[in-house]
Amino acid sequence: MRGFLASSIGVTCAAALALPLSLPSSGARAAAPDAPSAAGPAAEAVPGSTQSIPLASRGSDRALGSAGAREQGLDRRDVRPFSLVGVVWNDPEAELHGTVQVRTRATGTTAWSGWRNVETHNHEHAADPGTPERGGAVRGSTAPLWVGDSDGVEIRVRPEQPPTTDRAAAAPSASPLPEGLRLELVDPGDEPPPKGAQAEVPRASAMSAQSAASSAVNADLAPIGASVIPALTKRQTEEDLIAARGGPGTVAQAVSKTGSKTGSKTGGKSATKAGPYVGPRPRIITRKGWGADEKLREKDFAYTKTVKAAFVHHSASGNYYRCSQSGAVLRSIYRFHVKSSGWRDFGYNFAVDRCGNIYEGRAGGVAKPVLGAHTLGFNTNSMGIAVLGTYSYSNPPKAAVDAVARLTAWKLGLYGANPRGTTYLKSGGGNLYKKGKNVRLRVISGHRDGFATECPGSRLYKKLGKARSTSARFQGR
Repeated sequence: MRGFLASSIGVTCAAALALPLSLPSSGARAAAPDAPSAAGPAAEAVPGSTQSIPLASRGSDRALGSAGAREQGLDRRDVRPFSLVGVVWNDPEAELHGTVQVRTRATGTTAWSGWRNVETHNHEHAADPGTPERGGAVRGSTAPLWVGDSDGVEIRVRPEQPPTTDRAAAAPSASPLPEGLRLELVDPGDEPPPKGAQAEVPRASAMSAQSAASSAVNADLAPIGASVIPALTKRQTEEDLIAARGGPGTVAQAVSKTGSKTGSKTGGKSATKAGPYVGPRPRIITRKGWGADEKLREKDFAYTKTVKAAFVHHSASGNYYRCSQSGAVLRSIYRFHVKSSGWRDFGYNFAVDRCGNIYEGRAGGVAKPVLGAHTLGFNTNSMGIAVLGTYSYSNPPKAAVDAVARLTAWKLGLYGANPRGTTYLKSGGGNLYKKGKNVRLRVISGHRDGFATECPGSRLYKKLGKARSTSARFQGR
């Protein structure tokens, strides 16, 4: 996987850097280098680590019947400190049909948690079939689960049992577990020490090549090395976009050519008179701001042509985190995606925490059409937003839903997409749509609209209508 970057990415990188979305300097001038981040202060490299432990067959348990002999796991054991867990296996095409449960011990205590479920169906969060990112060292994986500071762990993986109505009949065979099961324990590293009030943004010469490159693609929005891309007013955002696109006439042309359609009225205003339909740029915490170790990812960036739709996800990593821990959660998921699952970078283009903070995800530039690995079959010409948490049975906080609306109003607006509209995307292959089929989807869709999955959780999915209408309002529609 890590050798595919020479041709397609080199071309797309050059093309993307030439896009008219290199927005002018008002954002950079407005940047506040020392703006505080909910994820904590930035550092050049935040140390972290991954413990990878092979699972073993656990002895037969009479209470489990024949399934016990095939259960895999680990008994309670002491380990080095970690905060996030997940399970990986050899074949990325194989699915884990069964249950994964862990319990952990809080660091420095004797207190063990109860058993917690790990989401096993995670293969739909991945690069499209047949693409270079699917090759190489990619592994199958569960969703990652945030458990907080821990130094002890126990895990059990039980295969799914087929139903039977005849108790006297011989027990049917359980679904085999994937080969090469390993427990991944991720330590996100400590938060770096706070900067002084007069601290300066690091100069590019003091940064690693990877860090400088990751920051440089946002240089039109904030200084090199900035922890935060500052918010702009709607007027500032519109002026930047008009200037970047070559004037009002060019913007009107771009709006008229958009692939999104809607039946909503615009009050009779033409695109030229109304200006571009784009929401005010929200405050975005950069990869520098949440402490991404740029040495982990592949060094080059991958781009797609445009952004026609946004897919909303939940990270399925649990709701037991504080907003002050969001940076640590992101660093852990990032490390799990790259070091454990074998992906080229963090899978989602953006992340949103429960307090409504917005974070840059996959590297390549927040205003650019970065190719992600978030919605199997529909990563091309789309973006993925992960709301940190699990929202199958818990309601997402209003602040998080509002943040999705603010982010999509801006990013989709840069590409002329209407949040209340629909668009067409070509399937790259999945369990709902065969490869090559043109599929009509909402411009703001849930992951389950493109793939048969629980994601983004039924409670978050029900909030997407509100996100669409709010996003459209922010755009001035």
